Parts: sequence; C-alpha cells; structure tokens
Amino acid sequence: MKLNYQNGFFLFGVTVLGIMVSQLDFAEVWSGLRHAGYWFFAIVGLWGFLYLFNTGAWYAIINSQEGHRGNVGFGWLYKLTVSGFALNYATPGGLMGGEPYRIMELSPRIGAARASSSVILYAMTHIFSHFCFWLLSIALYLLTRPIDLGMGLLLTAATLFCALGLWFFLSGYKHGLARRILNLMRHIPLVRRHATTFVERHKEQLDTIDRQIAALHRQNRRTFRLAVALEIACRVCSALEIYFVLLVLMPSADYIACILILAFTSLFANLLFFLPLQLGGREGGFLLSATGLGLTASTGIFVALIIRLRELVWTGIGLALIKIDRKKNIKNRQNCSYME
Repeated sequence: MKLNYQNGFFLFGVTVLGIMVSQLDFAEVWSGLRHAGYWFFAIVGLWGFLYLFNTGAWYAIINSQEGHRGNVGFGWLYKLTVSGFALNYATPGGLMGGEPYRIMELSPRIGAARASSSVILYAMTHIFSHFCFWLLSIALYLLTRPIDLGMGLLLTAATLFCALGLWFFLSGYKHGLARRILNLMRHIPLVRRHATTFVERHKEQLDTIDRQIAALHRQNRRTFRLAVALEIACRVCSALEIYFVLLVLMPSADYIACILILAFTSLFANLLFFLPLQLGGREGGFLLSATGLGLTASTGIFVALIIRLRELVWTGIGLALIKIDRKKNIKNRQNCSYME
C-alpha cells in the first residue's frame, strides 16, 4: 500500500477513536475498571486469542485460492486482521474501513483480483457465521428457557430474518456478490451516481472477482466449512468475555446465558450497523438482553461499559499495528513482484 494511503487510514482511525474516547464519562470508566479489577486484563487478553480464529479462517481462504502466489505469513495476516477490525469498529457501515485497507495491503503479495476476492469472501463468511450463530442461539434458547407468546413471536421473526440472510449469502457464494451489491447501491440516492460510475469502470474486474468467489465456494467446500466453523467457534468462545465480567458481580454466572446475551446483543447492534462502534446499539442490546434473562439493568450497563472499553483498547492496538514494521513491509513488497 502506498504510504499516503496507509497514513490516511491511520489518521482517520485515530481521529474517530479520539472522538469516541472524548465521549466517555471518565469517572464512570474509572469506577468500572476498579470494580472489574484484573478481570479487565483477562478480557483484553482473551481477544488476542480470539483473533486467531478470525485469522485462521481468512488464512484458509487465501491458501485455497487457485493459482495462489505470494508470501502471506500467518503472523503478518494476524496483524492485518486486527488492524482491519479496528478500522471496521471505528467506521460507520463497518465494511467501509477495514476491507479496503485489507485489500490494499494484500494486493502487492497476491495480486489485486485475488486479494479482493479473498477479502470479500472472508467478509461474506464472517457475516454468514453471524446468521449461523444466531440460529444456533435461538435453538439453545428454546432448549433452555421458557417461552411465552411474546418471546415466541420474537424468536419466530428472528428465525425468519436469519433464514433470509443465509439464503442471500448462499446465493452470493454460488453466483458471486460483489457486482450484485454494487448494483443494489445504484438505487440508493446518496451513493447512486458514484456506484454507477464505479460499476461501469470496473465491470470486468467485478466479474472476475465474482467468478473467483463462486469458484472458491464450489471447488473448496472443505475450506468453506472450516472457515465457517472457525468463525462460529470464535463467537461461542467470545461469550467468555461476558462470563468474565459477570464473575465480577456473581460467582454463579451461567455460560449459556452469556451466549444468549452475546447473540441478542450482536443481532441488535448489527441492525444499527451504520453507527461507529455501534454506539448506543451495543449498550441497548446488553441492557435488553440482560434484563430479559433475569439480570438487573445495572448488570447490563456494567457489562456494556467493560466491553466498550475493551473494544477501544483493541481499536487502539489495531491502529498502532498499521504503523508497526512499516519499513519491513515496504522491503517485502519490493521483493514480492508479481504480474496479475
């Protein structure tokens, strides 16, 4: 990636992170950190482990590409994964920040078309696994919790929503998704003109990316299943974060309840994807899910605060990683010449 683009991503992320930090109530933050104690450090460290699942899924996709060339080490890809998620956290719309950064960093190593298809395919798999996790959580709720009429209607609506999402992405895996999404954007008023121009200028490249996505899914079903399994395992293990926070408040914390809190909160927050760091949506989701499972409102607020602080810490780490080993990366790019 050109240095000015790298600096642009870094400065944008730092600016947004600074704005979000300035909105915190520091007295409340300090009180929450004192209450959490060493568990906060366990939560921060946990995500160093969880990002291994995300990196593993993307690494499997890259190495399953037909005609794969280049030197893409797991450690370097881990750094790119963390930085990409940091930009997604800080960017309204999520995929507006991290995915372009990943493509631009990966392109010098494996070519622009392969980089784009692998990043888009990983993003699709990441979102697809969300729908799988939500469906599994609905089944878990039905097996472990009493159901009244209101909850039954809510779970039915959530099941239909997840089924629709799975159908959309499975269709995208078979036929490609890049051009279809951009064609949909041509009907959105604020971005219509730019999307139309982009599609017209890059028709051939978009068709190539879609063909590669369809080919990867068709020819490498084992890789697809592995990537989805890693992503779902990451979701299940990430419930440990909520479990650790609840242990601060109650020794008898229930891990199944933590999974259900995570599932409902992530569903609620992702419906508000246009907010940076899903501000407000994440907190509202924790409050609703915690009280819905019989916990107090103050418990939901405390969980939301600690996890928000963890997200800010890892966003800062990810942004810092954009600038680390810059000279080494430039040297590597010079040594990895390629012809696309």
